Amino acid sequence: MNLSRLTNDKGLRAKVIMKIMFKYLTLIFLIFFTTKTVVCCPLSVDKIKKSVERQLNDFPKSTLQDLYKSFFQDRFGPGHLVSDTSKAGNYLRYELNHSTEFHNKYYEPTGYESNYYRVNLSVIKENKISYQDFFDAFLRSVEKVNLNDIEEWKSEWAEIEAVIISMNLNLENFEEDLEMIHSVLERGEYAVHHSETYNSEYHPHYRIIEKSIFEKEILPLIEK
Repeated sequence: MNLSRLTNDKGLRAKVIMKIMFKYLTLIFLIFFTTKTVVCCPLSVDKIKKSVERQLNDFPKSTLQDLYKSFFQDRFGPGHLVSDTSKAGNYLRYELNHSTEFHNKYYEPTGYESNYYRVNLSVIKENKISYQDFFDAFLRSVEKVNLNDIEEWKSEWAEIEAVIISMNLNLENFEEDLEMIHSVLERGEYAVHHSETYNSEYHPHYRIIEKSIFEKEILPLIEK
């Protein structure tokens, strides 16, 4: 490729070079991690793919950012949401009082291990569960997150990401999301919001509840 033919502008030329380098690095990343994952953990690869397919079937406008969110919620639960119990309770009441649109799914599993469930706040609005029972289940689902967990998560996400890349999905803003997620992890953080597209399409209003608490205490009330 003759870059000088594309542009005489040095700034734009640099962007073109960076884009090409990014694609090559992504390809190398894919070959290394996908091969490693398939050989070592074929069951995990299958579970990751099924998790991605499930989310895209239920929420077809999901971006890589939204897929990432489901996987990190499966790893960390609602820990990033609760630094102050009183504030968490006030925000839940605020969201209940000011939300008018809810997605029609009452609940959905997170990630590929289904360690947690996203439980729609509509179950409170529709009086299937009391506010107090719901909030109590939510608080008991919180686990403390430390820096070692985040370092381990970087490695886990690298393998998940490689599987997603190998699926050749046509996800909106894929490269931008990939760079954004890498930037978040490099800062020693892990949490992201849903994409603007996801928010406008699906109106997500939920809390994360640990699997055993959900299955024993919440699910029976929803299905009553």
